[in-house]
Amino acid sequence: MIKDLKVKGASLTLKRGKLFRGIHLTDDKAAVEVREGKSVLVLKTEFLKKA
Repeated sequence: MIKDLKVKGASLTLKRGKLFRGIHLTDDKAAVEVREGKSVLVLKTEFLKKA
């Protein structure tokens, strides 16, 4: 994560510097699916960088 993001519909905030494992590509090239705990989130790639 390159910036803090609030998750819509949840009381969760993803903090800057968070690392994700288990990233899945979607049909949309500007989005990826990640698992955060037991939930699956779809994030825009503009807020991610390769670690």
